[in-house]
Amino acid sequence: MNKLNSDCNGPMQMGDISVIDNKSWKNNEVNNGYLKQRAAAEESLLGSGAVSTVVQVAGGGTKTMVVPGTKPAKEKCLVATVLALIIFCGVLVLIIVGSKQTPCLDTRRPVCLTEECVRTASSLLSAMDYAADPCVDFFQYACGTWNKKHLIPEDRSSISTFEVMADQLQVILKGVLEEPINLEDNEATRKAKTFYNTCMDIFQIRKIGDMPIRDVLDILGGWPVTKGPNWTPPDFSVEILLGRIRGIYNEGVLVEQWVGPDDKNSSVNIIQMDQMQLALPSRDYYLKKSSEGDMTAYHKYMTNIAVLLGANKTSASEELEQVVEFERRLANASLPEQDRHDTSVIYKKLTLQELQKIVPQINWLEYLKSFLDVELTDQEPVVAYGLSYFQEMGKILAETDRRIIHNYVLWRLIMTLSPHMIDDYQKERVEFRKILQGVLSERHRWSQCVEWTNKKLGMAVGALFIRDNFNHESKETALNMIHTIREAFNELLADNHWMDDETRAVAKEKADAMNERIGYPALITNKEELVKEYASLNITKHEFMTNVLNILKYDAQQNLQKLRQPVDKNKWSTEPAVVNAFYNPNKNDIVFPAGILQPLFYSQHFPKSLNYGGIGVVIGHEITHGFDDKGRQFDKDGNMMQWWNNATIKAFRERTQCIINQYSRYKIDEVGLYVNGRMTQGENIADNGGLKQSFRAYRKWVNQHGPEPDLPGLNLTHDQLFFLNYAQIWCGSMRPEDALTKVRSSVHSPGPIRVLGPLSNSRDFANAFECPEGSPMNPKNKCSVW
Repeated sequence: MNKLNSDCNGPMQMGDISVIDNKSWKNNEVNNGYLKQRAAAEESLLGSGAVSTVVQVAGGGTKTMVVPGTKPAKEKCLVATVLALIIFCGVLVLIIVGSKQTPCLDTRRPVCLTEECVRTASSLLSAMDYAADPCVDFFQYACGTWNKKHLIPEDRSSISTFEVMADQLQVILKGVLEEPINLEDNEATRKAKTFYNTCMDIFQIRKIGDMPIRDVLDILGGWPVTKGPNWTPPDFSVEILLGRIRGIYNEGVLVEQWVGPDDKNSSVNIIQMDQMQLALPSRDYYLKKSSEGDMTAYHKYMTNIAVLLGANKTSASEELEQVVEFERRLANASLPEQDRHDTSVIYKKLTLQELQKIVPQINWLEYLKSFLDVELTDQEPVVAYGLSYFQEMGKILAETDRRIIHNYVLWRLIMTLSPHMIDDYQKERVEFRKILQGVLSERHRWSQCVEWTNKKLGMAVGALFIRDNFNHESKETALNMIHTIREAFNELLADNHWMDDETRAVAKEKADAMNERIGYPALITNKEELVKEYASLNITKHEFMTNVLNILKYDAQQNLQKLRQPVDKNKWSTEPAVVNAFYNPNKNDIVFPAGILQPLFYSQHFPKSLNYGGIGVVIGHEITHGFDDKGRQFDKDGNMMQWWNNATIKAFRERTQCIINQYSRYKIDEVGLYVNGRMTQGENIADNGGLKQSFRAYRKWVNQHGPEPDLPGLNLTHDQLFFLNYAQIWCGSMRPEDALTKVRSSVHSPGPIRVLGPLSNSRDFANAFECPEGSPMNPKNKCSVW
């Protein structure tokens, strides 16, 4: 659903534009505590006059000596004799001096040499670029070698530590889903395993072919482009068509619709509507000339899928040009993502009668009655986000031929269903993704099937996952960390000078009232409750596409049945086996699924510095979301209201503008575009706040428990390790096509920016690495919100 989730006294002054380009940041003259050894030329091993560089590590530092390759025999003998005398005299002096003085205390810090510490140190070291200067480009310093080693696979548009962790999790899920159904399984886990097995049954899928999709299209009046000139509009309205696709196939076309908590009264579920999700990643693809190639590929994909379903290629190509143009007009009517951040501005609560007057081109009561199984009148309250889209969309519909509308609506359903198909359908999808994402091949079938099973039956898969693959002690550890980081947030809240006392007190109440959800819900450990969760879902043993259709209907009904029901604020809304974390403003809760409680984010064997630099920053990030540009609009009970006074709001916006300006100066060199500081401001605020809170919490832990033993071979303090682990979470690279998509549509800044931005704002980081003021990673002017 397209649901709205989720110190600087002015604009930051930066002399140069920051560019994500390793060459522009690299400083090969700085060793940063590591010995940069030059490879000796082959001649030094064989030639008589060669010179080799030998590095010796002494107690006080490093020495480099140039040793000639050969010497005459007499000279060698003389040198050896003199050297022996010097050594003898030196030892004698040490013995005499040592006998007269008290022994020196060993001031070296203790080093952890357990297997876990050695393995952890090795992992950190293997990712780093020792030649890079951490005060110039910390991303290159932390991730340079990782990025060289990890090439982007042909079936991906990017590679990152997040994706590597997700891949590792997928392998585990593959294992539990492929275990034969046994006595330990309940009806819910049986359904998950059966769905996965039907997804992997290529022979049966090929045997059935695309008949399930063709049957769906016929039920909905036929896809005009495949019926040719003989197609006639069905005897039901466009409203009924849209309603059936929403209620039976869980697809929102033209309008995104769902039932959920009212933003202004979070204990009550209400009908909500928003602009639809476009087929392509963002409206820019439809409206910018630089993306005409993507639009051509989109039209070709649409045409080729139509041909597979029986259309004539020539006539289909011409007819579907009109469909693309129709969607282009809808894209132009939609609000850009950066204009949707202020929820209070785009939220509009009204009755169906009022909506009907504003958008008369659609019979709203008929639309909603076609899929909602409750009594509705024109006095039914609804919430519409971005009402201007609805007004423009209504005008577009009134001006568009019924055949074009029908073609487009059914195409969007086909786009949802066809990726589950194989052979020719898969081939066409790969060709389209080559242009749009730079992806050269399709993923392994098992990987797709694991992802679909986890997304569609997430609680059942989670139950299988936690049996043998989750350390339950980590829930308690994470809970303790949440408490310490929340304390750090409250301390920073008390220290800030831009917020008035009354608002500060209410903000503390909100932070203290946040609900923590860690690992998984109790539901998945309760057999009866888990079975009940999926009781209405029918999964067949041999027909994969039938199962897909059954799940779409199940998902639709699970949401729609909430109308007239009280909001269940204890219900989880995400699957446990996922590498992610969430903040829900309507519930004021922070969620950390079991899938993210793994390295690099967390390990029971990690030093606290790494856990606080990993999952600790994630915890702080999610807490800060409750106070970012969106979250601050909701109170501790999840209701949207103005609980800040005007002076505090003004001060917040000034500080937020500093963040917007800073991030808008980062340029993604591969595509020649700057980060959208407005669109990404919420996540950037959360990154900066989470980092500051978690480091403060870590230092408090050290003060209470004492310093930790060093990790071997790194020559880094634990303060430095905190920031290193944080940075290595974002190691990765992306294809230009993916970079373009992220800049245009993602509310998250690209990985390198998520390292450079927060760390360059952090005085703690600058102190840890002793970065000179004015260096790229320690600018004089810094941005700070929380």
